[in-house]
Amino acid sequence: MKRLYVILFLVIAAAAALGLAIAEHSGYVLIAYKSFRYESSLWATLALVAVLWLVFWGIKALIELVTTSSGVVNPWSRRNRSRRVQVAIEHGQLDLAEGRWASAQRHLHRAAEAERQPLLYYLGAARAANEQGHYEECDSLLERALERQPQAELAIALSHAQLQTDRGDTDGALATLQAMHERHPHSVQTLRQLQRLHQQRGDWPAVIRLLPELRKDKVLPSTELAELERRAWGANLSLAAHREEDGAARLQSLKRSWEQLTSPQRQEPQLVLAYAEQLRQLGAQVEAEEVLRAALKRNYDSHLARLYGLVRGSDPARQLQTAEGWLKAHPADPSLLLTLGRLCLQSSLWGKARDYLESSLRLQRNPEACAELARLLAQLGDTERSNQLFQEGLVLLDERLLAAPLPVPTRV
Repeated sequence: MKRLYVILFLVIAAAAALGLAIAEHSGYVLIAYKSFRYESSLWATLALVAVLWLVFWGIKALIELVTTSSGVVNPWSRRNRSRRVQVAIEHGQLDLAEGRWASAQRHLHRAAEAERQPLLYYLGAARAANEQGHYEECDSLLERALERQPQAELAIALSHAQLQTDRGDTDGALATLQAMHERHPHSVQTLRQLQRLHQQRGDWPAVIRLLPELRKDKVLPSTELAELERRAWGANLSLAAHREEDGAARLQSLKRSWEQLTSPQRQEPQLVLAYAEQLRQLGAQVEAEEVLRAALKRNYDSHLARLYGLVRGSDPARQLQTAEGWLKAHPADPSLLLTLGRLCLQSSLWGKARDYLESSLRLQRNPEACAELARLLAQLGDTERSNQLFQEGLVLLDERLLAAPLPVPTRV
């Protein structure tokens, strides 16, 4: 309160001093320029200048208020444009994550047009359009993204290829990725997408051609790359066995593909298994037996041992003797016992066959062993146990049958 009194006293004193100054001498101001002439007292001129100064600053403050105001004064101000863009981004990203594609496309497109770095928003809007089946709009959004950020060509192309794959246009995706591969040969993501696309298309020869680059640029972990290599070569062997019309030509094609493998690859159990299986299917039983026997001699593998019981060599007795030799080192392998049972069936050794098959089933309930033993027991007259084994084998083939509901019998 004291401060207010002091300020009021000073204002009154200043006003009194100013009044005395004006009363003592009014002063005189003359401004003349060509035909313009202004003359007045000094104090009136100073008052006019003060009024003009207040008007100038009032107009300036009003302009600043309008340009920086909230939506009440100016809804199109820069501040509100930024706020609307931020809201569009937040809504668009949430809609995209929750699958509201139309809303996501609208919001993200609006955000992309307003932002200086619009790439992510264009890509999101393109994905939303693609999900709706609006493929032309999707491609148009990607083209617009490329216009705005040409330095992001690779990122845009990779997204385009993925969207083309999602819509089922694998030919278009392949063309896009191959173009990027030529321009960016060491792009890890390009190589990764190419590999996945070739796998999806079942083009295993293309996967094989890509393997050296995948290894050189370390696109995949070593274990995953090794597994891919085995799978690709195995699938290629299967394809080679069906490229030709004639059976003899198919066999030659299969052998050529086998010879293309390196020596270490020809010792891989998975590849030996694929090769021997194709030989068996093409009727080259003796060759299949020889391949399996040599592979199992080098390195025992349960899957190879199982297939050994499905091929017929030139000497069935020797084949059985060879398999029984493996049993000493692997007495608890149900696959080997199944193979021994099958080989005994080929040689009409019914008692030994039954013993081997029952031993296999004691170690593992396997549908193949069930079927083989059931078939043998049916021939030996034990139909009741044979039927039980056939039923068990069917259940083991697909355990999902146990969970499937059965129809309720209707009374007529």
